[in-house]
Amino acid sequence: MDKFRVWAGACSHVHSDLKEGRCSIAEAIAQSEFGGAEGGPPFDWDIMLHLGDISGTQAPPVDADGPPVVEQLTSGKKHRIEQIYHLIGNHDASGPGEETQWWFRKWVDPEGLNPQYSQVRSERRPFPIEGNWERYSFVAGNVLFLMMSDRNDGGPPKGRAEVGGWPAGAITRETFEWWKRMVEANPDKIVVTCAHHVLRDTTVASGRWEGTHSGYHGKFGDAEGASYLYWVGDDTDATVFQEYFEQHPGAVDLWLAGHTHTHPDDRYGNKSHIESRWGVTFANVAAMTRHHGAKKRPLFPLSRLLTFTVGSREVRIQCYLHTTDYAEQGWYAPAERTAPLRLPFRR
Repeated sequence: MDKFRVWAGACSHVHSDLKEGRCSIAEAIAQSEFGGAEGGPPFDWDIMLHLGDISGTQAPPVDADGPPVVEQLTSGKKHRIEQIYHLIGNHDASGPGEETQWWFRKWVDPEGLNPQYSQVRSERRPFPIEGNWERYSFVAGNVLFLMMSDRNDGGPPKGRAEVGGWPAGAITRETFEWWKRMVEANPDKIVVTCAHHVLRDTTVASGRWEGTHSGYHGKFGDAEGASYLYWVGDDTDATVFQEYFEQHPGAVDLWLAGHTHTHPDDRYGNKSHIESRWGVTFANVAAMTRHHGAKKRPLFPLSRLLTFTVGSREVRIQCYLHTTDYAEQGWYAPAERTAPLRLPFRR
């Protein structure tokens, strides 16, 4: 096969959509395998990246919120759950006084340590992971995926509270150091960084205060950075990634994230969903939900398909609309882009 297809989505907010009778993940998987009821075509994919916010609860998720997620993740007829790779978003986080990120570790479980709950069996992964629930990597051909989970756990000022998501992105200093080591140890790889948030001033509404000014996110104590990676360790509005890219432009090929829900033509803050900075292509792939946050602004469920072709130094990025709320169900051509790669793709 000369193609490697990566389906990237985020912010399915399973529980918010279930309240309205919609299965945000299961419907999308069924559309990919058999086509949509409103005319969207099926499409092939080798792996899926779900980039956080699988939970739709406002308070931290509880055990009862696990089985509905697993049921949808195992609903594929042509794909198995181990083809889906996850990281943590702010809505998946554990609350004050709880075991760190216990719900994600138990029910989503990228390591396959709790198969009796998650149904994930590590030996069935098409590409084995190295690392843990907070940060892990895997290699497909010559593409290195670096998965960095959010750390919005444990309560304010950067962790999730009982009444909401505390949306600003947070990772640990250890995760940043791991990311840097992995980038520098793999100059022979196409590097795809995956997180729940983009960096500041890269994609739509990712500037200071832009996440709250137009109602994309709730206004909590971290409102300034509500739409981007704001915390690294205890540093606020941290710029360690930006500083690294300024010194090493093009150090990675792609940065994929979600978090900000909007329509595919949005250009709030004079930024689109897919932009290039420091020689890196940043893409906001969100969101798959139709109902989480819909009281604030209309939502249009979408995801992206990235196609790598053997021998090519470009990746094709297509936008799939899962409903007809914005345009016809299926591929939305105005949002399609190609992004350069530092190296040709190899299987």
